Amino acid sequence: METMEGMTRTHHCGELRAQNEGQEVVVCGWVSHRRDHGGLIFIDLRDRSGLVQLVFAEDKIGADQFPKAESLRSEFVVAVRGKVSLRDKETINPNMDTGEIEIYAEELRILNKAMTPPFYIQDGIDVDENVRLKYRYLDLRRPEMQKNIMLRHRVAKLMRDYMDKHGFLEIETPMLTKSTPEGARDYLVPSRVNPGKFYALPQSPQIFKQLLMVAGYEKYFQIVRCFRDEDLRADRQPEFTQLDIEMSFVDQEYILTLMEGLMKTIFATIGEEVKTPFLRMTWDEAMERYGSDKPDIRFGMELMDISEYVKGSDFKVFKSVLDNGGQVKAIKVDGYANIPRRELDGLVEYAQRYGAKGLAWIQYTEKEIKSPFKKFYSEETFQKIKEATNAQTGDLLLVVADKPLVVAQALGELRLEMGRRRGLINENEYKFLWVVDFPMFEYDEENKRWKAMHHPFTAPRDEDVQYLLSDPGRVKAKAYDMVLNGVEVGGGSLRIYNSDTQEKVFEAIGLTPEQAHEKFGFMLDAFKYGTPPHGGLAFGLDRLIMLMAKRSSIRDVIPFPKTQSASCLMTQAPSEVDAKQLRELSIRTAVAPKKKAETK
Repeated sequence: METMEGMTRTHHCGELRAQNEGQEVVVCGWVSHRRDHGGLIFIDLRDRSGLVQLVFAEDKIGADQFPKAESLRSEFVVAVRGKVSLRDKETINPNMDTGEIEIYAEELRILNKAMTPPFYIQDGIDVDENVRLKYRYLDLRRPEMQKNIMLRHRVAKLMRDYMDKHGFLEIETPMLTKSTPEGARDYLVPSRVNPGKFYALPQSPQIFKQLLMVAGYEKYFQIVRCFRDEDLRADRQPEFTQLDIEMSFVDQEYILTLMEGLMKTIFATIGEEVKTPFLRMTWDEAMERYGSDKPDIRFGMELMDISEYVKGSDFKVFKSVLDNGGQVKAIKVDGYANIPRRELDGLVEYAQRYGAKGLAWIQYTEKEIKSPFKKFYSEETFQKIKEATNAQTGDLLLVVADKPLVVAQALGELRLEMGRRRGLINENEYKFLWVVDFPMFEYDEENKRWKAMHHPFTAPRDEDVQYLLSDPGRVKAKAYDMVLNGVEVGGGSLRIYNSDTQEKVFEAIGLTPEQAHEKFGFMLDAFKYGTPPHGGLAFGLDRLIMLMAKRSSIRDVIPFPKTQSASCLMTQAPSEVDAKQLRELSIRTAVAPKKKAETK
């Protein structure tokens, strides 16, 4: 293979324009496409900046150079010296940024050859994701993937600049720390020098950033890796990145306004003008209207309570639910009364997938009203429901009856599904909102105790402190989530800085003073030495970039992600380790070694 010696690159492929006409340039990259026209060979050369067309003319290039050009194949790595020339008007390519020019090659160096890749290195490929992940270094070579990663870089830089401008210090916190499991499972790291003991990888820097407030740094931020051992999905990874923020001597209004300015700044990089202030909605209102604490407000189809219209009937489903404190709610799908029965059956299964025992409906067709519970109610009742829901002839109502949280979950998911099916969601629109005043606690049915909805350092509203022990379900928190297009992109809270309140919260979630000290003793001790009022939040960088790049999975914006089984197909991690390593760590695995296959 040839070298770059004496042939320094002068331009990136995608930088050249008509104003470079006549310049001698050196470009380097990968062969993206080759067209052979006999004595004329055209090559599209690609680097991370884009494409440029090279022309190898047999009558204009050295006799030793043209045969090398004939040998070029896809993904060969080359360096080319040549002169920039304007294309003829009829050959200008409006689909390329460099489409007005081409480079007539004078010297070609083949720096490396390449095998035929397992998929085309181009955008919009239809390839199994597992193949893409196995050959991730090739997948990342594709232009659309490189755009995602470059967007990630630009956003991270803007975040740092914005936080610095507002007086924040970027401070690193430990990766090896104490296991304090609250929420997801920790990833554990065995200590060789302390046999039988383990570090934990941080689920977030929560404790350390609060200690930095105790230490008087006042404004902290960090773009940090976090780790959670939990079941995966499209927007979740075992290791992820967040913009972590904490600040002292501020109120909630200051934090929300500051973060709205951050979003305005970073979305400008994709040409989007973010309007502030954002809509604010309480958790109760979000659940009541949308059945979700992260509602997609790009379309309507809100949940409507029809309990009062269906009570007092012999219809057992509704009667049982309403007699036991449940509710009956509906969503209205405009112009869909003639939905096929097989699709209705599919929607029943869809609702059941999200906890509902079933799904009822009302079809206001032009000829009649159709409903599985029609015989239990008068025509007048269906007309009242029609008026209350503002339904028109031709509309469909989908109805769920159950406990409030089940109704919210099932109808909230049905709303999103029908929004997608009916084309109601504008994919080119960005709609932000803040969801505030979350419940402080949620009840854990499995363990029969209250647990913190966010984390146990979240401050309760001042007026609700009196109910921490007597009525935990009534307590609202000074917590807030930023939601974008139905995705939670960030969240945080004001923190507890009063030791009496902190002790009550620990007691409310079932921690004895001894257990609280065992888990968080160092933090509780620190709080005795003058703790300022403080609060903060964290943004999921991966989710933000996913939405900005208009991708459906965060795996498309993370350079080297894991699969849904938390494995890396490229490196084959996780993998077994040598028995010697385990002995050094004082570890014996509970999984029996695989037996070797018997030979006949």
